[in-house]
Amino acid sequence: MTYEYYSSLALVSSVVVYALAMFAHAAEWAAARRLGVANPAVRELVDVAAADGRPAPSEMPPERSDTRPDAVEGRGQPDPASDAESSPSSRRRVEQFGRMGVALTVIGFLLSVAGVLTRALAAQRAPWGNMFEFTITAMVFVVGAYLILVWRAGLRWLGLPVTLLAAVGNGLAVTVFYVAVAPLVPALHSVWFLIHIVAAAISGAAFNVGGLMSILYLIKKRAEDRGTVRGYLGRLPDARKIDLIAYRFLAFAFPLWTFTVVAGAIWAEYAWGRYWGWDPKETWALVTWVIYACYLHARSTAGWRGTRAAVIAIIGLASFWFNFIGINLLVSGLHSYAGI
Repeated sequence: MTYEYYSSLALVSSVVVYALAMFAHAAEWAAARRLGVANPAVRELVDVAAADGRPAPSEMPPERSDTRPDAVEGRGQPDPASDAESSPSSRRRVEQFGRMGVALTVIGFLLSVAGVLTRALAAQRAPWGNMFEFTITAMVFVVGAYLILVWRAGLRWLGLPVTLLAAVGNGLAVTVFYVAVAPLVPALHSVWFLIHIVAAAISGAAFNVGGLMSILYLIKKRAEDRGTVRGYLGRLPDARKIDLIAYRFLAFAFPLWTFTVVAGAIWAEYAWGRYWGWDPKETWALVTWVIYACYLHARSTAGWRGTRAAVIAIIGLASFWFNFIGINLLVSGLHSYAGI
C-alpha cells in the first residue's frame, strides 16, 4: 500500500459520500415541497438577522402561513395545502435531511483533504502539478468555503448545488483526469508555481459559489415574479438578498483572479522568457477576467443588478470552467506540459 493508493481510495470515497450528501439535500428539498412561506414581515426580519450573522432562513423554523405566496401578494386565494407547514413532523423531516446532508458533506470534505494530503506525500511536492491535482484541490476550497458559510451564516440552502459540484468534480478527477504521480517538469520549479495555483484555486472557489448563487437567484426570482414561491424556495432568502451575496463573492474573487493572471505572467517570464505570449490558456484566462470585469463595471456604473448581472456571472463561470477543462482537453499549448 502506497500513499498514492490511499489518496485514490480517499478521493473515490469522497465521491460516494458527496453523492449521498447530494441525495440528502435533494430529499430535504423534496420534503419541503408542501411547506408554505413565512409572511413578508417575518421574512424581512429573518433577512436582517442573516445580515447580522445570526442564523439564516434555512436554519430557522418557518412560520405558519395560511395562504399561498401569491395570495399574500393579493393575486391568489387561500391554499389549504399550506397547512402542512404547521405540522411539526414536516418541519422535522426537512431539518433532519438538511443536517444529514451537512454531516455527510463534512465527512466528504475530510476525505478530500486526506486525498490531497496523501497525494502530496506520494509526490513529495505540492499536489498541483496537473489537471487532476488542481481539480481535487479546487473542490476542497469550494466545499470548505461552503462549510464556513454554513457555520458562520447558516447558508445551508447552498448544499444541493455545492454537493452536486463536488461529486461531479471529484468524480471526473478520479475517472477522467487521473494521472499517476510524476515529478514536476522544469517549468514548474518556481515559487510562482505555488503562488499562482493557490490564488487560482481560491478565486475559482469564490467564482463557483457566486455562480451557483446566481443560478439560485434566477430560480427564486422567476418564482417570485410568478407568485409561486413555495416549498424549499420559500426557505431561501429573497432574490434580492441572494443577488447581493453572489455579488460579494464575485467582488472578492475578481482581485484574486487579477493577481492570478499577473502572477502567471511573472511565472511565464521566469519559465519561458516572456511575460505574455497569447497561449490559449493565457488568452482564455484574460477572457474570463474581462467577463467578470464587465460584471462588476455594469453593477457599479450602469446599475445592472438582478437578472442581467446574474446572467453575466453565469457566463463568467462557464468561461472559467472552459478555461480549466476545455482548453486542457481541446487545445494544445505551452500549458499542455501538465497533462490531464
